[in-house]
Amino acid sequence: MKKALLTTIILSFILMSFSLHAADYELDTKGAHAFIQFKIKHLGYSWLLGRFDKFDGNFSYDENNPGKSKVAINIDMASVDSNHAERDKHLRGDDFFEVKKYPKATFVSTSFADKGNGKAILKGDLTLHGVTKSVSLDVEHTGHGADPWGGYRRGFSATTKLTLKDFNINFNLGPATKEVELFISVEGIKK
Repeated sequence: MKKALLTTIILSFILMSFSLHAADYELDTKGAHAFIQFKIKHLGYSWLLGRFDKFDGNFSYDENNPGKSKVAINIDMASVDSNHAERDKHLRGDDFFEVKKYPKATFVSTSFADKGNGKAILKGDLTLHGVTKSVSLDVEHTGHGADPWGGYRRGFSATTKLTLKDFNINFNLGPATKEVELFISVEGIKK
């Protein structure tokens, strides 16, 4: 009986210790300290750069067990901004994002593999244009610490390439324009 009680107490202490290390963060989109940007070749002659202005999300991270990290992001596809109103209208339309039919894109992580030296591979399910595909992102831990307002922050950046046809985006802009590169930079505020 004493052995079972001692085992229960030890297990409870271990579980409490584990939960004390994990931290949940909300993306700081209100302070504009998070970005989702893209880069794609235009006809193979130049780079077109853009971003999504409206998105939200959260992540959890445990320094002692990074593999348990989780990420969830929601993107308002109508918020696409390529610094050209007519092009943005085209991107929102039937040739590309069809935002009336598919107003949101989502990413939900499925795994986080720590590679050391602040680098990791984040895998997850990206739902874009009505299609859900598994994607892999190269992640770099930017930093963490107290902020001037009494909070605590942690930041990451990530990159990946997506093939447009994988998400049923088939508008032909030439052979050099089959892939889009994504750059994501997030700063999370500890909840």
